Amino acid sequence: MRESPAGNATKAPRPGRRPATGRRSPLARGGWTPWLYLAPALVVIGGLLVYPVYQLGLISFLEYTQAQVSGGEPTSFQGFGNYATLFRDEQFWQVLLATVVFASACVVSTLAVGCALAVLLTRVRAVPRLALMLAALGAWATPAVTGSTVWLLLFDPDFGPVNRALGLGDHSWTYGRYSAFALVLLEVVWCSFPFVMVTVYAGIRAVPSEVLEAASLDGASQWRIWRSVLAPMLRPILVVVTIQSVIWDFKVFTQIYVMTNGGGIAGQNLVLNVYAYQKAFASSQYGLGSAIGVVMLLILLAVTLVYLRLLRRQGEEL
Repeated sequence: MRESPAGNATKAPRPGRRPATGRRSPLARGGWTPWLYLAPALVVIGGLLVYPVYQLGLISFLEYTQAQVSGGEPTSFQGFGNYATLFRDEQFWQVLLATVVFASACVVSTLAVGCALAVLLTRVRAVPRLALMLAALGAWATPAVTGSTVWLLLFDPDFGPVNRALGLGDHSWTYGRYSAFALVLLEVVWCSFPFVMVTVYAGIRAVPSEVLEAASLDGASQWRIWRSVLAPMLRPILVVVTIQSVIWDFKVFTQIYVMTNGGGIAGQNLVLNVYAYQKAFASSQYGLGSAIGVVMLLILLAVTLVYLRLLRRQGEEL
């Protein structure tokens, strides 16, 4: 014990014990350093993403047609008028349903093909593995317009080799609604599965070989090893590729536009992105087209947030 200048007794601090100073915040512990490294990328993303999204949302609340673009009429604020017009349009709900079903089929097919080929890469020798990787990367690097044109040539009713091989004569794959969607789905999966395959393959190679050997010694089949061993360990990677596939496939534009000539006969193969393009540029209803774009953005954000929330409830670390 020692006395303070005021005469009050105070306890002397124990040797080796630091006085309590309170918990320091992450920023006080040097938390600004990562943000400084990320600052250039955040500036670029802000310029390329945030500002266009702001303009998209702004135009969706305006009456913005060719008359306003050319300066012939003043721009007027419509509030939620464009959204009310959109939600009263029966075609919008039909296109939305078709988009959800088509995107879901594309995501499931892409993940199935990509994961299956990733497992196959771990089972083959070096030369076949290299050949498969090069072929997949070639499909991935092919521009969407080029790939769509090649697929149209392969399934052409007059000169396509597919019809000749199957003996279908002059059958047109793009005439029927479901056959056209199926053809586009095949092209979307063909150009999308390499991302899933390469990402999942890298994750599988990071799994300790002892774990897989133990599962094999216990008599587990390849499907059981994938379902009970690999899939749980690769869940963070599968989350990334699933969300990425949902975003890509929900906003498909080029494949539908090229392969169905702008949405098919009487718009039977329209998806939301092509529908927005037709409203904005074919009909010069830029405000309505922007409203469709905002709705697509909100749907994708909602799907991503719900998916991440479900995983957090299951205790998964992302």
